[in-house]
This record gives sequence, structure tokens and C-alpha cells, in this order.
Amino acid sequence: MQEQNQNTVAWESPSNIALVKYWGKKGNQYPCNPSLSMSLKNAVSRTKLKFSSRTKKEHFQFFFEEKRNVMFESKIYNLFSKLENTLPFLQKFNFEIHSENTFPHSTGIASSASGMSALALCLCSFEEIILGKKTEQNYFLQRASEIARLGSGSACRSIYGGYAVWGQNKALPKAVNDFAIPVQDSIHPIFQDFQDYILLINSEKKSVSSTVGHQLMENHPFATVRYQEANQNFADLLRILKDGDLESYMELVEKEALSLHALMMNSSPSFILMHGNTIEAIQKIRNYRRDTKIPLCFTLDAGPNIHLLFPRKYHNEVTDFVEKDLKSLLEKGKYIKDETGSGPLQLI
Repeated sequence: MQEQNQNTVAWESPSNIALVKYWGKKGNQYPCNPSLSMSLKNAVSRTKLKFSSRTKKEHFQFFFEEKRNVMFESKIYNLFSKLENTLPFLQKFNFEIHSENTFPHSTGIASSASGMSALALCLCSFEEIILGKKTEQNYFLQRASEIARLGSGSACRSIYGGYAVWGQNKALPKAVNDFAIPVQDSIHPIFQDFQDYILLINSEKKSVSSTVGHQLMENHPFATVRYQEANQNFADLLRILKDGDLESYMELVEKEALSLHALMMNSSPSFILMHGNTIEAIQKIRNYRRDTKIPLCFTLDAGPNIHLLFPRKYHNEVTDFVEKDLKSLLEKGKYIKDETGSGPLQLI
């Protein structure tokens, strides 16, 4: 991504791990409940947007790690269609989009969050060039977050470093459904340097996509109770993160992860994304915490892989634990070390 000219912009944007999960959506990609996430440092997407005056029928091409990806082009087409009023001049240009990840696919890291947020940031930089003026930073990020949301709900939170929230909730009146907002300034120091070890239980493609999972919430028998629970957990976690309450953090984050998978198992049709090794690893994690009193806990996205969360000062002890007790449960013994990140970076 070293090339630079007046017709190219590029951004690096991180994935994030949701601590309070967004599951179920309505209307124009709005969440049925608020969510709260931690942005990562090392798991990022780097996206370059080349543009030129439109001279051919084909509107854009998308290349992932130097190979054209037609399937993802359909997602971008849908995003561009939603942006016809927001960015009307999109139709006047051809685009060549190149993207790459620092992490492998299907590893429990949200590539749609990092990829769509990086593209949204590129589009906002593109708009600045077309209009010939710089945008105030807070508004630039807010606009990028709203565009990212239209491509992938969780992507709107990746626009910000540290901790971010998305979705209306009485506990945080300034939070909205249209875009995410940062809450890093109200986070206790103990959570500022949290580590995230991603334990790769299985890297096969999920049997059910997150999009389908969200749709299944429309007629889910426990949907109303879930949204009530998520709103309460959201409010509780805001307080926990402010107070530095590690015990309550671990309890709530694990409950949120297991609630997500319980919803999948109770949907119609039902589906199970955890594997046997996921369950065994969870039990080992809980036993280790009980025996050592080290404050580590787990969360899960919509898949079998585990995010192991803990304060940085326990790095050596937790690494030894993973190497000794968990590595045999992982696919080819692989895990990824990550941590709280500071947010996107403009490359060009």
C-alpha cells in the first residue's frame, strides 16, 4: 500500500470484539439492542480505493489479497446503492478496491467489521478530495461510522479505538442507532490494556452466516427477553468498565457470550456453532481462574473460536496456561495474540 497519487486513498481499520452482543436487526441496518465492543490492535484490514472518472459500464472491482472477489463485490454494490443520496457523486466514478487482512479468515475475528470500516473511511476521504475540503475530525469519524453500519453493523464500532458503543439505551442518552460513539474516556485503567488471545478451535466456514442468524431473531421465542437482557447488560457493563470491577466484568462477558449461542440453539431452525473443544476449553479456563485467582475470562462471536480476555500484567502466566493446557485443543495448536487498539490509521 505504498502507492500514492491524487486518485488513491487508503485506510487501515481494526476488527473489534463485542462484549455485549448485537444480535437481531431491524429497518435500515439498525440494531434491536445496544452493543459495546473493544477494538483490537493487530487484527486489521488495509484497504486502498483507486478512483477515476467513469468511462466504462463496470462500476467497480474488488480485489482481496490480490485476487478478484466477486462475492464481496455484491456486498459493496449493496452498500453503494444505499449511499446514492448520501454520496451522489459515486455514480460518476469507477473504483478499484484492494483489501488485505493481517489475520486469516474464519478465525473468530470479524473481518466484515474491519473491512467495511476501512472502506467507509476510504469513501469519506474520497469525498473530501471530490469536495476539495477537509472535514472536522469528529464529524468525519461519525460519518464513516454511519456508512460502515450500512455495510456491516459491527463495522460502525471499528471506527473508534478502545471501547465503543452502538445503539440506543437509557443508560447512555447520547448513544444512537445511526452510528457508534467512543466511550474510551470513561474506561478504568485496568481495562485500558486488556489482552485478547484468540484461540482457534476450528477455522472452517460457519454453517450459518451471521446475516441468517440475525434474521432468525425476527420470530425467535426469546427475542423480547433477550433485548431486555441486553439493555440491562449494556447499562451494567458501562458501570463496570468505569469502576474497574473485574469480577463483575468476567461474569457479565461470559454470560453474554453464552446467551448468544443459546439464542442460536433455540432458533428455528436451530444451529450449534460451538465445537466439543470449545466446551472443553471453556471448562479449563474456568478451572484455571478458580485455582489461580487470575482474572481471565472468555467471550465468543458467532463461531467456535474463543477470545481469552485478561489484563496485560498477567501476560506471562496466561501464555503459559495456553501453551500447557489449551494448545492441544486448538486447530494445529494455533492462537493469535491481540490487545486493545487505538483505532484506524490513514495510510494514503
